[in-house]
Amino acid sequence: MATKHIPDHVYDLVIVGGGPAGFTAGLYGSRAGLRTLLIEGASTVSQITVTDLIENYPGIPEGINGIDLIEKFKKQALQFGLVSVIGDVKTIGSRQWGDVAGWEVHAGEKVYEALAVIIATGAHWRKLDVPGEESFIGKGVSFCATCDGPFYRNREVVVVGGGNAAVQEALFLTHFADKVTIVHRRDRLRAAGVLSQRAFANRKIEFAWSAVIDEITGTDAVSGVRIKDVNTLETRTIPADGVFIFVGLLPNTDLIRGLVELDPDGHILVDAQMQTSVKGIFACGDCTRKLLRQVITACGDGATAAHAAQFYVDELKGESY
Repeated sequence: MATKHIPDHVYDLVIVGGGPAGFTAGLYGSRAGLRTLLIEGASTVSQITVTDLIENYPGIPEGINGIDLIEKFKKQALQFGLVSVIGDVKTIGSRQWGDVAGWEVHAGEKVYEALAVIIATGAHWRKLDVPGEESFIGKGVSFCATCDGPFYRNREVVVVGGGNAAVQEALFLTHFADKVTIVHRRDRLRAAGVLSQRAFANRKIEFAWSAVIDEITGTDAVSGVRIKDVNTLETRTIPADGVFIFVGLLPNTDLIRGLVELDPDGHILVDAQMQTSVKGIFACGDCTRKLLRQVITACGDGATAAHAAQFYVDELKGESY
């Protein structure tokens, strides 16, 4: 098969998103010889950067801060020739060069053209949608204990949720707060065993089981939360200076809604090769439908997506082995 001519300015691969999945894809793509560009969001951040301690990443038994880990990912990928820019991607559309089909990615005021695209836009924290939540964001309502925990030294806070993130962040908050109350809609935690054990053993942590937040109260700032028992429907108020919400993630996929197939919750549907429903567009990490959302699984997704994109690009260019 003859090699096809493609304009020099066209990238082999553009990656949208700068989290663990994106930078791993960037590492594998650039290391494979693909001319690879990664676009980091200007107004969004990866969930990993707001994680105080990651202690289940293989090979780092002492644990590592999320920001430090993502910087290591980025530095390693750049060493292999990855180009990284910052900008919020607005649209992704089809592009044609003769008989070669590709994509154009609009980010900020610039347009980048590529033969293949990997979507690695991650996810953001789900809100409770209760009275007081929106109005007190930045005034006591937070979605990042690492960012805001130091503001609550010697104070009382509430953590909403019962999964790994909620319990891990609750443990982190005990370094500052006098009291941390975990409010969970079930009667037991969903978090991993070791995290649950640490929470139960921590004298600063209390639990409000089988309860949901009914309202976040206060005047100029948060002063408490009203919780409702899911069984009896009885309500009571817990005094609190801060409320940290960790009740699940929503995928950042509005950008490609209508372009590729999504599940009812907005996650991108991919096959085992991280290929979406549209040829030439791959996806990886928390924005896809998957069982486990962890740094290690995001990295695996990113490596697979880049490897599959390499085969796709080589075939498109007429250079397949």
